[in-house]
Amino acid sequence: MFNPFLILLGLTVAISVYAWSNDELMDSWILHPYRMARDNGQWYRFLTSGFLHADWSHLLFNMFTFYSFGRLVLAYFAGEFGLGGGTWRFLLLYLGGIIVSDIPTYFRHRDDRNYRSLGASGGVSSVLFAGVLFQPTAGIIMFPLPVPIPGFIWAFLYLAYSYYQGRRRGDNINHDAHFYGALYGVVITLALYPGVLSIFLEGIKHYKLFN
Repeated sequence: MFNPFLILLGLTVAISVYAWSNDELMDSWILHPYRMARDNGQWYRFLTSGFLHADWSHLLFNMFTFYSFGRLVLAYFAGEFGLGGGTWRFLLLYLGGIIVSDIPTYFRHRDDRNYRSLGASGGVSSVLFAGVLFQPTAGIIMFPLPVPIPGFIWAFLYLAYSYYQGRRRGDNINHDAHFYGALYGVVITLALYPGVLSIFLEGIKHYKLFN
């Protein structure tokens, strides 16, 4: 059976691994705002950079998160709109998240000759936050805390952390992609599946932090 979730996951792993031994592909697909601003034919990098990763840890972390939440979100979409309707909504959520989350990065770094970015984090964040809307009280583990945190609380902490780190620019992680990918995931899921708001509110309405 056609499964867009598994196809995306398989393509991302295959392309990422192949690009590690192919510098030409890595260079031509990575997000490079400086070059994009000076060559209008390279806007494809907004999408292709989402199929590249820096190393195994980067790839496995993103794909594990995508695997954990992608199946859930696709199942909700397909259950409500059928396989065809669910598929294009899921693709718009994930691929749109990759593209939209990198737009602020482009504008911030378009005059920085040396800046480059890669990874599916924006799309993964979109799917993750869609999953939180569907199951807001499901536990999510946030390193270094060893206990799961309810999704709706975790989501707030994640957004605050990503925003703060994005302003600091203290490491090599594109926190802006995480932040804007998450926001895109919330907005597009509400637009594509308006009933999710009722699901979310009903889920947290009766939740007790200390059961």
